[in-house]
Amino acid sequence: MPAVFLGVRHHSPACARLVERTIEELRPAHVLVEGPAEMNARLDELLLGHELPVAVFSHYRDGHRAATSWAPLCDYSPEWVALRAGRAAGAEVRFIDLPAWHPAFAERANRYADAEVRYAEATERLCRHFAVDSSDALWDRLFEVEPDDGLAARLDAYFALVRGDAEADAGDRAREAYMAAWVRRAVAAAGERPVLVVTGGFHQPALRALAGVRGTDGIVAPSGEAVGAVGAAGELPFGGGGDGWALGADGWPQVPAPPAEARAGSFLVPYSFRQLDAFAGYQSGMPSPGYYQQVWEAGPEAAADGLLRTVVERLRARKFPVSTADLIAARSLAQGLTALRGHPRPARIDVLDGLAGALITDDLDRPLPWTSRGTLSTGSHPAVVEMVAACSGDRTGRLHPATPAPPLVHDVAAQLARLGLDGGHGSSYRLDLTDATDLERSRVLHRLRVLGIPGHGRTAGPEHGIDPVFTERWEPRSSPGREAALVEAGAYGAGLAEAAAAALTERTHDAEAGADAPAGVLFDAVLCGVGALSEQLLAELAARVGELKTPGPLGDVLATALGLWRHDRVYGVARGPLLGAVIDGATGRLLWLLEGARGASGVDFPRLRAVVAVRDAVLHAPELLAASRATVAGIAQRISRDPDAPIDLRGAAFGLHRALGAVPGTSTDPAEAVRTVAAAGPDALGDWLAGLFALARDEVTGAVESGGGDGGATESLVDVLDSLVCALPDGDFLSGLPALRQAFAFFPPRERERIAGKLLERRGVRGSAHGLLRTTADPLLIARAGALEENVSRVLSRYGLGAAS
Repeated sequence: MPAVFLGVRHHSPACARLVERTIEELRPAHVLVEGPAEMNARLDELLLGHELPVAVFSHYRDGHRAATSWAPLCDYSPEWVALRAGRAAGAEVRFIDLPAWHPAFAERANRYADAEVRYAEATERLCRHFAVDSSDALWDRLFEVEPDDGLAARLDAYFALVRGDAEADAGDRAREAYMAAWVRRAVAAAGERPVLVVTGGFHQPALRALAGVRGTDGIVAPSGEAVGAVGAAGELPFGGGGDGWALGADGWPQVPAPPAEARAGSFLVPYSFRQLDAFAGYQSGMPSPGYYQQVWEAGPEAAADGLLRTVVERLRARKFPVSTADLIAARSLAQGLTALRGHPRPARIDVLDGLAGALITDDLDRPLPWTSRGTLSTGSHPAVVEMVAACSGDRTGRLHPATPAPPLVHDVAAQLARLGLDGGHGSSYRLDLTDATDLERSRVLHRLRVLGIPGHGRTAGPEHGIDPVFTERWEPRSSPGREAALVEAGAYGAGLAEAAAAALTERTHDAEAGADAPAGVLFDAVLCGVGALSEQLLAELAARVGELKTPGPLGDVLATALGLWRHDRVYGVARGPLLGAVIDGATGRLLWLLEGARGASGVDFPRLRAVVAVRDAVLHAPELLAASRATVAGIAQRISRDPDAPIDLRGAAFGLHRALGAVPGTSTDPAEAVRTVAAAGPDALGDWLAGLFALARDEVTGAVESGGGDGGATESLVDVLDSLVCALPDGDFLSGLPALRQAFAFFPPRERERIAGKLLERRGVRGSAHGLLRTTADPLLIARAGALEENVSRVLSRYGLGAAS
């Protein structure tokens, strides 16, 4: 008997009906399905009686690569129907694809991701021929709304056409060679009974050739050609068995095993229609799963009527005006479009276009989302949003209670019960971090948070390493998908602490996380309990710190680590050697980056905070640093004198040099330095002062009050600045005022009041310094208004229109 190859589109009701009907008619000996072969020993688990949709979640992790993948199944997935109907018909049912961790799936998070991007040219030609906007509308036109008579032949012709233009990549060739080996063994074992092969349509033409067996079209591929094709795949390290593949003890191709040092596995997880929807970013199969569920259960006509009713109900619930006349108009338009487009039954786009035509009276600034494939864009019309939501549906799957779960699920349940955190997802928790039990509760909740497991969110608590807050508050949060998230987090480890450490370590490697990630990872590691996490995490973090290329994020890491090392009273990491390694590495890297910094004018506040962190590390943790205090002071002096360095950094370096102590034979008098910088203009002066005040405000304040600084200066910094600013022309003053105000913003109100008092004293004016700081409007606006009034007065005087003295 021939092998019957059914090429399908994933999550297609028409293909699912074809699979079910073919199994009933053929009564095959074997039903082979595109799916993870490692699940063959667990098919009973898959068929326990779950509420669909569910997915096979697979994970892989070693020292070089981490990968996760999902193989979703819903009621109308052809693969699911093949499993269910094949088992009911007494057939041997098997998955025949490579495991999801295999390099063939290296860039694919979804096993059933469509190959449509690879045969776009063919589908575009077909779309133009049938006058439709998208591949989804084309599929509906050819298969979903047409009668089932001749469906198999139409599918064969369609997939032969699109595969003929497409180039299979190395991963597809490896998968197809592996699946072909299963087909050959099944045909040999079946004798005279048929074998049914259900795979994605993209693979069907290649499998017919590779399998080297007689197909439904009566063609027999030469065995030499088949063996050559298998050998050409060449990507898989397996051999033997006569088919180019090692055979197991049961006579079937062996399932490739992961390397011994890797962690890999597969588990069932609940899935949702939203996750299945192309409008939410899903990569595979049909969009609008809620709509096609109705097509599967009741047919296109009933699904169309149901969609019309559901959209109107959703819009009315959101106070969007929809009258009975609008509903009648939408139904009439949908019926008219169905007839105009030559559809024997209403298609999804007929109903959606009818609804849009009847309900949307505004001009749209973008195409309707069902005319292409992709996520729903922000700012879409409310009616469009509700139409897409109605098509998507809100169903979420549920696993059978007897479904095995990874060890992490059981570990989390035990810890929550032991710590009294299992009171339900509606419970709030207020935790005292100085209490040992509450601290342990906090660590468990933080570990769940870093693993992305919903249930509770922290609304109050310490935000950084030196935040003097010793309580936390956790509030319940919406937790859809919690069960699936727990199973998926099991990919990180069997225990909660181990899994959290692995997740944080992965974040240190995530190039897309941005430069700000290390500081967040460091504090999260502390919140989760560094002692219980792996030392590898902080070692990886210290290595990542050495790779950062911008001072700002690196300064955040240094400030966080130094604050915890100096002041921690809660988490048990104060004076810890691992934090010491981070501090030393961050300080050395920052000094190197700062000395090489170049840039335009302006104030880089994150960079200034990084210089502050270096100062604090040198002053408060010198024993941790490879660089001595004198070395750092010398670097600061070189930066402060470098004309190519950013002006704010030069001011900060001057302040750092002053804070750490002068190098013998050099001056650190800020008044003298200010006169030099002022020659570059008021903007440069303001930026330089911002850097100085960020680093050495206390030292400068001392000079303000005493009228002198190092080296016996007789004039204070305030005196010098007052003289320089008063001498500025009006235009220069207005230009430099924003930068000068920004610089003095580093002083707290009490210190600004002291400076204001000194200015009043210099002018011999008696009054309130506090009142001088409280203006009725923005000082910059007042200055500009004064300049405008002066210009107006000059113009009036020029034409003899000025007011009498």
